[in-house]
Amino acid sequence: MNILNVDVAIIGAGTAGMTAYRQVLRRGKTAVLIEDSHYGTTCARVGCMPSKLLISAADHRHAIDEAPKFGINVDTTTVEVDGVAVMDRVKRERDRFVSFVVSDVEGFDADTKLWGTARFIDANTLEVGDHSQVKAKAFVIATGTSPRTPAALKSLGDKLLTTDEIFYWNDLPKSIAILGTGVIGMEIGQALHRLGVKVTIINRSQRIAGIQDPKVAENARSVFAEEMDIRFNTQIQHAERQGNDVQLTLQDEQGVESLLTVECVLNAAGRQPNVEKLNLAAAGVTEDAKGKLSFNEQTLQVENKPIFLAGDVNGLHPILHEAADDGRIAADNAVNWPIAPQAPARRCPMKVVFSNPQVMSVGLAFSQLPADVRIGEVSFTNQGRSRVMLENKGMLRVYADKNSDVFLGAEMVGPSAEHLAHLLAWSAQQQLTIKEMLGMPFYHPVVEEGLRTALRNTHSA
Repeated sequence: MNILNVDVAIIGAGTAGMTAYRQVLRRGKTAVLIEDSHYGTTCARVGCMPSKLLISAADHRHAIDEAPKFGINVDTTTVEVDGVAVMDRVKRERDRFVSFVVSDVEGFDADTKLWGTARFIDANTLEVGDHSQVKAKAFVIATGTSPRTPAALKSLGDKLLTTDEIFYWNDLPKSIAILGTGVIGMEIGQALHRLGVKVTIINRSQRIAGIQDPKVAENARSVFAEEMDIRFNTQIQHAERQGNDVQLTLQDEQGVESLLTVECVLNAAGRQPNVEKLNLAAAGVTEDAKGKLSFNEQTLQVENKPIFLAGDVNGLHPILHEAADDGRIAADNAVNWPIAPQAPARRCPMKVVFSNPQVMSVGLAFSQLPADVRIGEVSFTNQGRSRVMLENKGMLRVYADKNSDVFLGAEMVGPSAEHLAHLLAWSAQQQLTIKEMLGMPFYHPVVEEGLRTALRNTHSA
């Protein structure tokens, strides 16, 4: 049995884990990085990058459909989506991105990497596979998440897919049911729809794309329902395989049942933390019924233990730059143990959904707004540049403190949301007032003029 003694043991070699590993070494301490699945971050392998590759292909196909509106006539009957070629590019470019991450890991000292499943055997010791024991002063758990499979769908076998499988497709399916209207469901659903796949998106509630503001959410539901078959407030009562297809029995909010037959089902309706193999009880840690741990959301410390949760596994911000920040915070607190963990200031919250129109939120969520808030809004229906591009759908709402005029946050569905999100997140992080933001230059004609209108409207709210 190989025995290692280190300052910090890091379980999971994704974005958070690799960042934590580097930070521990940067602080002059010893570390070991443990992985049991594959090198290559979720983002590069089955998340951000392959999904954007699929979306880019869909955008080009959609542009052909939109061309006649600009006076450019295209015979769409001769346009063919080559699913094999689409997926070939997705996989080829995805593998390129993953190779960069793998190359980074290969550059780490071989003596500081272990391959195998880690499990606690006591509060200060991990067993890795059947070959190593690691004794550490502190631990960073960065094991990520896995899709949560609804009980009604477990009988579908390989017809029930997650993003771990779809980006390895050799071809596109003819039809698919997607469970969930969150980020994954909306991005992948719309992309496949535009590539000619018959898509049905099913959600148990009216929530869409993580939007909290009720007016923005209502607008988004209307916009996306114009294009796609989305079944809100719908439950799956039964699912069964029928030959090469799947038949779902659906029930809507009125209790009316209907049948849906598709080639496969994508589960995008929720994920759970990967902690079940860690034997955390041996470290004195308790889990709730859903496998979640009790931890401090600022310091990332689990209970009062020298254990810190970083990245998607903590369920806070499943976003790449947030995972990297988690890794640094967890590493610093692990290195400093037993000094009381610190809670450094975080970056302004920012989320983007790469649908079309895009969705974004920055700063305080709608549920976090104070009672004395001013709200300004703008519709993009008649916004100049948006109409020029025929992307005049959606709306933006911005929030400001009634007394101080400080910008608090925003939520939006509409054109160029990924870019407006950055402008607004930077403004929120600097705690700018609405007056200061309106003092910045706004060119003409740009989508940002819509933002200016919304900002102005906070002063008349």
